[in-house]
Amino acid sequence: MNIHQYYPVDIVNGPGTRCTLFVAGCEHQCVGCYNKSTWRLYSGYPFTVQMEEQLIADLNDTRIPRQGLSLSGGDPLHPANVADIYRLVQRVRRDCAGKDIWLWTGYCLAELSAEQRRVVELLDVLVDGKFIEALRDPALRWRGSSNQVIHYLR
Repeated sequence: MNIHQYYPVDIVNGPGTRCTLFVAGCEHQCVGCYNKSTWRLYSGYPFTVQMEEQLIADLNDTRIPRQGLSLSGGDPLHPANVADIYRLVQRVRRDCAGKDIWLWTGYCLAELSAEQRRVVELLDVLVDGKFIEALRDPALRWRGSSNQVIHYLR
């Protein structure tokens, strides 16, 4: 899996202070997307074991308490990302007690594959649906257009 950006301290992409990972690869390519640079699957740079270790350490850092992890992109549920995202989410669940996990995807919950649903079963919050420029609403919290749905799973 490739990523574009990792923010060890983020207060924008979900509630509280968080770690946020933007992955590469998006099949949706929504008109008006603010993150077009992440569309190409092999853009950015590889998410390494060292980066994963740093992310886990950051989530567990008591000097700057983090509420949880946010996964965005691109699309973390892109078919080429799902196996790596699943492994990462499992690890966060195992090694980062009490941290919540949010994930943004252009896929709708009803259209997810079995492999994508395995990831969703481990999430606290899923924000789903393509960004639709005609439905853009800057007043919305945690999403860009009114068709997108916030699913509170835990």
